[in-house]
Amino acid sequence: MRKLILVLCCILCSTALFAQFKIGDTVLEPPVQDGIWVRPSADAPSQAIWGFADGIRVGINPPGRPRGLMYILCPYLMDEGNPRRKFDIINYIAMEPIDAPTHRRGYSELEHSALDDMQGKRFISSDTPQKPGFDKLHPARGTVAVEDGKQTLTVWIFCEKFDNGADVYVRLRFIEGEPYRFELQSFASLESVPLEKFILTATMGNKMRLRRLYAGGGVTKLSTDLWPDYKDKWFTDYERTPLDKMIRDRKGGAWVLAEPTETEADYAAAQFEEGTSPGWKYNGRPATQYWYSPSPDPAMEAVVNSRYTYWAIFKKIPGGVAFENFELVEPFRQGAVYYFGIDPAKPSKVIKRINRIR
Repeated sequence: MRKLILVLCCILCSTALFAQFKIGDTVLEPPVQDGIWVRPSADAPSQAIWGFADGIRVGINPPGRPRGLMYILCPYLMDEGNPRRKFDIINYIAMEPIDAPTHRRGYSELEHSALDDMQGKRFISSDTPQKPGFDKLHPARGTVAVEDGKQTLTVWIFCEKFDNGADVYVRLRFIEGEPYRFELQSFASLESVPLEKFILTATMGNKMRLRRLYAGGGVTKLSTDLWPDYKDKWFTDYERTPLDKMIRDRKGGAWVLAEPTETEADYAAAQFEEGTSPGWKYNGRPATQYWYSPSPDPAMEAVVNSRYTYWAIFKKIPGGVAFENFELVEPFRQGAVYYFGIDPAKPSKVIKRINRIR
């Protein structure tokens, strides 16, 4: 996340309990369980949340919270008795297309909507790859199917057209047996300007205070080593890891992993500056966050930046500088596939799984 106004940031950081979401006088129902899935209700106005009943979930357009972002919920990282378990946003993913004619980067969470001139582009869900009209109250339920012997839950997420002329959308898909990750497939519509890149960026690494990045050959990079003297309140420069330095599986897939350097006990004992918004105070378990591209372009890079203070409130992050934006960057390819995961396993176990891929 980059230049949201302070009031929106404060809303972001108030990641509430599974409280009532309302649009006007209409209460939005929580997602309903449907076998191994949760998805919006078919019978009532509903929150736009899809995913696993016992795993990762993704939502859009939560009323009263920042727009132009897909938000990620991970109830499996928190104890059953934690009152914030059902709705504590762990990370966000923004759409950031770069147009080919002017090389201008669009920002889904910063640009104003043409629907109401409020900050943050509106996301729209559909059960098909056809862009629907915007419906605040009745999001797509998602389509349940069987693919290669596994159940899948698929929903299409569209964004309003960007100021640079980009018109993009993604296919969001959850696959049975993969409860801690989801697939994103990226597209540009026929109405879009030509694209140079379409970046899907995870924007809130500071929530879990990610500090250790895992590249290929056992190389790790610590945020506190990369920017040891950084004490400013903005973003650091980018750190880039080229494809030949990323973790590779035997099928040619490319991976990059990030984790916090703190334990669950460290989270519980963390000291925050007075005035730090409650939503930044993560109190779940550590986890490995990762991006995976099964078919990377040779020019692909894994890119991170960091912050020393929390976004917009400028309160110091306990333990020092930590990764904020975390993304894969490559030339645009229609239908490119990426996976984002938040896995409770340590990176060493995730890497062992990667090494077994054939």
